[in-house]
Amino acid sequence: MRRRVSVFGATGSVGRNTIAVLEEQGGVEAFEVVALTGAGNIALLAEQARRLSARLAVTADPERLEPLRDALAGSDVEAAAGPEALLAAAAEPADWAMSAIVGAAGLGVSLRAAEHGGVLALANKESLVCAGELLRATCARHGTTLVPVDSEHSAIFQALRGEDAAAAERVILTASGGPFRDWPRERMAMVTPAQARAHPNWDMGERISIDSATMFNKAMEMIEARALFDLSPDQVEVIIHPQSIIHSMVGFNDGSIMAQLGPSDMRGAIGFALNWPDRRDLSLERLDFARLSRLDFAAADPVRFPALRLAREVMEADGLSGAVFNAAKEAALDAFLIGAIGFLDMAILVEHVLDKLAPEAAQSGPDYDLDAVLELDATARRMSGLWVAAYSGGR
Repeated sequence: MRRRVSVFGATGSVGRNTIAVLEEQGGVEAFEVVALTGAGNIALLAEQARRLSARLAVTADPERLEPLRDALAGSDVEAAAGPEALLAAAAEPADWAMSAIVGAAGLGVSLRAAEHGGVLALANKESLVCAGELLRATCARHGTTLVPVDSEHSAIFQALRGEDAAAAERVILTASGGPFRDWPRERMAMVTPAQARAHPNWDMGERISIDSATMFNKAMEMIEARALFDLSPDQVEVIIHPQSIIHSMVGFNDGSIMAQLGPSDMRGAIGFALNWPDRRDLSLERLDFARLSRLDFAAADPVRFPALRLAREVMEADGLSGAVFNAAKEAALDAFLIGAIGFLDMAILVEHVLDKLAPEAAQSGPDYDLDAVLELDATARRMSGLWVAAYSGGR
């Protein structure tokens, strides 16, 4: 019997790799593809839907419905468009769903997909950063297994497999340090978007590559790890590891460290999530330790990368501070991409918004709902816009 699968964010970096793994592991013979979704790359979305005989293809942009229908003409694939169509697609029962829509826009889809049981493969870190307790409660209520797809969290998930989670003292997230790990802050102030998107190890989309350069991506992963593995803030550590071979580690109460190693290829974590609880062959590069010769480590510098300090403050504050952090971070990145603020200004903006909205974030309590998350997200984005306007006007 074919497994029913859906891929939300199929045209992005993680989504494209997910499609590649599905095709390598049997394609239409092994999987009944319920839904594929994308945004602006209609040609690719239609091509993927045709190749995998998907029942439904959805673009997030309502104005692209007709182009999508035209691209699917003559096939049996149904086309739909818009935010409500995305949620309707997530409501379609599936045994395995990949949540890979970038940003807070993927939160509602993750929550809806979590209502089907089966496996939710989570690449949308914002779902846990903004609403970790809500997502975990939804998964628990519907018997859904949450399997992380971020390489760092997949590594921790694998290192804890078969272990007593209570014996884990700490998790150690590795970070490449991005392209500016050795730059002085004075030079970093002049960084352009083109420089920031050039990641030294991973082939990722523009936004996540720049988030990696600022270490905001690692900051998000710190908050995500705390929510996913039910940790205290002081159990989450970050270490710079330029080679990106060790994806993360778990330290246990007997002093042992379990590390998960592999090539810098997202198909590894995707394949693990797809086949969990089993392992199957993947056509990935095998590590050659003789050629590798060395693995380097260095302390993460919170002065050069203030996003790491802000993440610790968010974890300590709890509540909906993660939703504020993410919204301000996304707004800051938007402003950087259009040249309204500089590279180092992004952290300044995020800290400003966190400080201003700390009381509202703390008042949320543990029983918040999606509407509360979205309301605070919108408030944080408005406040970010005001900060950017004042900053730009003062230059």
